[in-house]
Amino acid sequence: MTAISRRNLLRAGVAGGVAGALFEAPAFSSAGSRPVLTHGVQSGDVTADSAVVWTRADRPGRLWVQASRRPDFRGSRVIRGPLVTPESGFTGKVRLRGLPAGEKVYYRAKVESPDRPGLFSLPVDGTFRTAPTRRGDVRFVWTGDVVGQGWGIDPAFGGLKLFESARLRRPDFLLHSGDTVYADGPLTETVTLPDGRIWRNRITEAKLKVAESLDEYRGQYAYNLLDDAYKRFAAAVPQINQWDDHEVLNNWYPGEILDDARYTEKRVDVLAARARQAYHEWVPISSRPGPVYRKISYGPLLDVFVLDMRTFKDPNTDDTYADPKRGLLGATQRRWLIDGLRNSRATWKIIANDLPLGLVVPDSPAGQEGVAQGDNGAPRGRELEFAEVLRAAHRHGVHGIVFLTADVHYTAAHHYDPARAAVQDFTPFWEFVSGPAHAGAFGPNALDSTFGPEAVFVHAPPVANTSPALGYQHFGEVEIDGSSGALTVHLRDRDGVSLWSTTLTAYGKQ
Repeated sequence: MTAISRRNLLRAGVAGGVAGALFEAPAFSSAGSRPVLTHGVQSGDVTADSAVVWTRADRPGRLWVQASRRPDFRGSRVIRGPLVTPESGFTGKVRLRGLPAGEKVYYRAKVESPDRPGLFSLPVDGTFRTAPTRRGDVRFVWTGDVVGQGWGIDPAFGGLKLFESARLRRPDFLLHSGDTVYADGPLTETVTLPDGRIWRNRITEAKLKVAESLDEYRGQYAYNLLDDAYKRFAAAVPQINQWDDHEVLNNWYPGEILDDARYTEKRVDVLAARARQAYHEWVPISSRPGPVYRKISYGPLLDVFVLDMRTFKDPNTDDTYADPKRGLLGATQRRWLIDGLRNSRATWKIIANDLPLGLVVPDSPAGQEGVAQGDNGAPRGRELEFAEVLRAAHRHGVHGIVFLTADVHYTAAHHYDPARAAVQDFTPFWEFVSGPAHAGAFGPNALDSTFGPEAVFVHAPPVANTSPALGYQHFGEVEIDGSSGALTVHLRDRDGVSLWSTTLTAYGKQ
């Protein structure tokens, strides 16, 4: 990761000198021998003064990024990035620092041949808007579950069309709620739909089998970026990414040993290490080892608490234990979340939970994948963790908590109230479910009444694994009004049509 200091980025749009000659001068070699950026550009983890920019080349080279407030790149600066090498799958990231708050930034990436200085790839452009520091309107979208259940890219059915619909909403960022890829979901060339039409998947070698090697995990991300709509979206909308199970394999947990004939490597910890490396290489997230939980502030109106519900996950048993040390978050992350909610001064505290809170998600006849255990009683098992979080927030007078999730492949709005719950020591809140972005549609799942949820709205398919060709693909949209602080949620379909919406009043506002 390479940084740009504040004094090196333009002050008023034109100050700081002209762009470096390397971005303005043509390469002196034929196009066939120059490096190529293979999968576009992406940005992510944008704050008020920083952002991560990502790209990938077809060979080793030096990454350079040009950044400006202006689309013509006048007054821009050029940042020397890392070498992209086979060790990173030829991917590279640059962290831009010292950016102006609440403004649109234009960037351009190139890779230079290490053996022939001055020989560059053609540039690829992208944009993002930095987070504000002042009160103002905020709009973002969220979804999850991309290229699952055998439904890959078929241009005849619009490819990953949902991302074009989401881009047209002009969001400030995407919250990707996990299952960014389906590493355990091989594709076949064709699938016959119930009405006799043929779905024709675009095929790559990495998508012909379950991912086990590092290169096979890398290939999952490369596949999604072959889609034009997805690539356009990634270049225009910064991301906040979570990871869930399918980045490794279905319903995995640390220490698991597989009983699955498709895998030659049975140790999930070995597979997860390879998958984690590919994830950090291909996703525009701050590169650091270990868990991916973090808080991203978006001005005085919004803090986003991004959970990691996979790294510390205990085994998928019947989930009826009474041990508070077990669960999905782990003690350190749980304390981080409690302290973060208590100390947040933002009007709205979004908790991005890649596993839903009240929906029962079985893993086997005797095991549970998610939080809810399905017995409708007092908290036990993984519910203990969230009972502690909700109780601590309630006792410290924390307001404005909203949970956003995906995972279950349908969209829904759940209202939680202690008047309906087996426990009463929490403040009422909402959880909104979205997805899938492009996968088989399922649901609805049963609700566990431990925390008193009510399904206010549900949009789920009539049969399991309904294809994207038949609809039931979803993304959610959150709009926060800069004046009133009110938060409006829209649950949208693949075409961007709002299926249901509600507006929540900011605490203390009438």
